[in-house]
Order: sequence, then C-alpha cells, then structure tokens
Amino acid sequence: MLRTFLARSFQPQRLHRSIVPSASSGIRFISTTQQSAAHPEGKECFIERLTGDDTGIAVVNFNRPKAFNALSRKFVREFRDALHELRYDQDARVVVIRSLVEGAFCAGADLRERSTMNLTEVKQFLAGLRDSFRELETLPIPTIAVIDGAALGGGLEMALCCDLRVGGGNKKVKIGLVETKLAIIPGAGGTQRLPRLIGIPKAKELIYSSKILNSAAAKEMGILNHAVEEDSAYNKALEVAREMLPMGPLAIRMAKSAIDKGTQFEIDSGLEYEQACYAQIMPSEDRLEGLAAFREKRKPVYKGK
Repeated sequence: MLRTFLARSFQPQRLHRSIVPSASSGIRFISTTQQSAAHPEGKECFIERLTGDDTGIAVVNFNRPKAFNALSRKFVREFRDALHELRYDQDARVVVIRSLVEGAFCAGADLRERSTMNLTEVKQFLAGLRDSFRELETLPIPTIAVIDGAALGGGLEMALCCDLRVGGGNKKVKIGLVETKLAIIPGAGGTQRLPRLIGIPKAKELIYSSKILNSAAAKEMGILNHAVEEDSAYNKALEVAREMLPMGPLAIRMAKSAIDKGTQFEIDSGLEYEQACYAQIMPSEDRLEGLAAFREKRKPVYKGK
C-alpha cells in the first residue's frame, strides 16, 4: 500500500513523532499538525484568506494528519469545493496550496478506503479525482504548491497541476511517482503532465524506476521552481505570491490562458491565440489605469476590470 511505502521511506529518528505497531507495515507514524493556521473542526481541506498587505492571497490548507492527507472521498470532495469557491472569487489573486501535516504534502490515493470499493466505485472515484485535478489546473489565477513533506503518487500528480512548485529543505521532502512499485501506473495525469514539464526521457526514468527525489534533486530535474534550505517553503511561496499581487489581475489571467492553451498548438496557432487573449485586455479599465499610472509616475491601482 502507498501509505505503507510512505511510512517506510521516512527516517523515524528525525521526525519527532510517536511510533506504534501496525499490522500492515510493522510501524505506523502518528503525525502531528502544524499550528500555523486555525482550521475549522472536522475539515480536511479549507481556505484561509490572508489579510493586510497579503490581501488577495488565498491559502488552501490540507489537514488529514492520520492519513498523511491521503486522497479519500471526503478529502477530494472538500478540495473540489474549495477550488470551485476560488474559481468565482474575484478577490483571490494567487492560490497557495500547502499541508498542515508534518512530513506530508499528500500521500496519494487512500488505498485503505480504495480496498473497500468495488470496480465501479473505483472508476467513479478516479473520474472524480481527475476532474478535481483538472479543476485545479484550469483555475484562472496562479497556483503555487508548497511541498514540505512527501508528495508521492497522486500527491505529486496534484502538485503538477499547479503553476509553480516550491520545496522545503528538510529530509522529509520526498517527491516521486511511485505507482510502478505497486504494479500500477500514475492514473491521475502523471504520465501526461510530468513529461510535458521535464521532458519525456526524464519522466520515463522517474516513472519506470519509482525513484524518489529530495527538493534539490527535484529542482535540478525541473519539477520544482524553487528549493529552499529552510524546513518549510511556505515563506518562499508567499514571497513569490507577493511579487504577483501588484500586477494587473486580468493580465495575469490572460497570460495564464495564453501559456496553458497556446502552447498546446503549433506556433502559428499559438500566436493567434495569444493575440485573442491580448484583445480581451484592450478595453479593460486596468489597461487604462496602467497607462495613466506610468504617465503620472505612481503605482497603479488595479481592480480587475
């Protein structure tokens, strides 16, 4: 099971967690929850909206400590609800996705729950999981994944749906598509998104071998945008998000669409799509505000209109 595989990949003496016997793996880790964000009772996935100078940054927090944020029905449902809310939130400028569970970003599919499903239920769950990942991938605003722990299997597939990924420097960061070790293949987009990100030969090597990378190796491979020396990459994610906040929100949305969709075409069609995106910005109030601010040598105040 992926959770067993995850547990065995950790070094217990460095985790500062309690260890108790488990019938399936011999040991089981009791995760502790970071106290950096107040969370609604019973919620495994919830939105935290930052304020002050960080207004516009929405943080999606994962908090399923007993299962390393494994993708259960409840978790996926709450995750998709959060994404749906953010899609129509005009005040959200950047989305940061992080885990409040020490040592894990997301452990992938909840295979313990999966074992109780019949074949039809498994197919339905996978379809819903793929849809939720696509919902993340197509959010019209920038998304940043903070990987401070294990992002294995479906956890990495989720992170690949984000625009940017940043990783912490501690030894708990473990990144990989490990499905072939379990005699299956990545089934929520990993075989498609990873090759598009780092190239086919590198992706084949990682998937064929179920190789697990730390932050530095994942950055060198091209999976991470940033790998920090600190244990947590959350502050780095906020730093990157803050660089985006002053920009024109409509421009960011159109730039994301032009990149994500335009690069799927051959170059001439891609350039046409870019022009179509540019045309949508031309009549905007933000464009006129940007020109006025430039003339008047002041900071622009964009309203997303």
